[in-house]
Amino acid sequence: MNSVLQHDLNDIENILEKAKQQGIGFLNNLENIPTSNKESIDTNCHLNELGLGSLEVLNEFNERLAPLMVASPGPRYWGFVTGGSTPASIVGDWLASVYDQNTQAVKAQGGVSALIEFETINLLLQLLELPKTFLGGFVTGATMSNFTCLGVARQWFGSQLGKDFAKNGISETIPVLAATPHSSSIKTLAMLGIGSQNYTVIKTIEGNREAIDIDDLEKNIRSLSGKPFILISSAGTVNTADFDDFEAISKLREKYSFWWHIDAAFGGFAAVSEKNKHFVKGWEGADSITIDCHKWLNVPYESAFYLIKEQHTALQIETFQNSNAPYLGNPLENFNYLNVLPENSRRLRALPVWFSLLAYGKNGFRDIVENSVVLALSFGEQLTETGNFELLAPIRLNNVCFTLKGDHNQEKVSQFLTHLNDTGKVFMTPTVYQNRKGIRASFVNWRTTENDIRIVIEEMKTVVLELDI
Repeated sequence: MNSVLQHDLNDIENILEKAKQQGIGFLNNLENIPTSNKESIDTNCHLNELGLGSLEVLNEFNERLAPLMVASPGPRYWGFVTGGSTPASIVGDWLASVYDQNTQAVKAQGGVSALIEFETINLLLQLLELPKTFLGGFVTGATMSNFTCLGVARQWFGSQLGKDFAKNGISETIPVLAATPHSSSIKTLAMLGIGSQNYTVIKTIEGNREAIDIDDLEKNIRSLSGKPFILISSAGTVNTADFDDFEAISKLREKYSFWWHIDAAFGGFAAVSEKNKHFVKGWEGADSITIDCHKWLNVPYESAFYLIKEQHTALQIETFQNSNAPYLGNPLENFNYLNVLPENSRRLRALPVWFSLLAYGKNGFRDIVENSVVLALSFGEQLTETGNFELLAPIRLNNVCFTLKGDHNQEKVSQFLTHLNDTGKVFMTPTVYQNRKGIRASFVNWRTTENDIRIVIEEMKTVVLELDI
């Protein structure tokens, strides 16, 4: 064995203890770590010939890379709908690295780690009160979850015409209908060869809404003259957390043939709250659903799952099977995650979620969701009370979409946000809503409190004064 590796092996307990203490120090100091910074490094790092060993590299990390880190898991990081890792999820994530399992088949090549994934999906179905007619698996994020779901939708469309697109390529234009799709869905259309511009934009409901206008949807369906199509709907739009009418869409399923996909990356977790579950009423009728775990479930990044109705499993295998790899077994005889997902190499991504669900239960996540909604409403109220800001849309769930008050301040929105983020006290993201420049704050982090809102409001008032807005 290499001498440096041997030394690290002999010193493994001390190395991991040092890393643990560093992690604890970071997490315990999150409130004082900036949410953004301007630190940089010279990336022309020289690769050492002999190797430094883990502890020396940890020192190097602390000197050069640690100062780049921001408090993205902290209570005032309100950009990108980002959660922060709970203690249980960190335990699961660390152990996923320690055990280093390749989640493939239930039997044979991949061991039994896939059983943990099956169990975790079952737990999620219980949390979200969805039927066991859905099967699911874990991927990196909403993009790959949408890719998985819409990849099977593409295969379904071909099957309606008696064609196998996975084997022979796309030979038909695939009609896709959507009103306010997330950018990852559009990116997925590009990756699947459908085309990022090849979808029909459905009108939204009047009255400052982002949800599908059902009448316009049916009008566009009729124009297809019975041709099958794919519908992308939303459970929580990016700007305003708006929801499509799933009960109305379910009724359309009785008259028309289409694949119904729901992007519920964060909004799906409204289902755990008695106060908000009405938003997703009827979503169990969908063919596929995308949900992120690194948002409201507050687990470490690169964690999402897809749900696809069990009746479509054969189409899913047709789409993703490793058909020319006999060493992986027959994809039609033994279930293997390698044959139902885009990725062949997969870590045990379910473990942080499994730990979280068992650790905090339904009540824990209900509290996180409902507290986030209360905080979003409180932030919106305090914003308007300052007299310097106005809401661009009603607060429906956990996203606050707002701007500087008055059209004359539109050109100052970007400058204001840059200055605010540069304080390092809060991080929010820019947006455009109904042709107006705005700012978006998303509340999903389990650590966020009313005190964080007070801190941010005071910082915002200070920046307004500094910029003379």
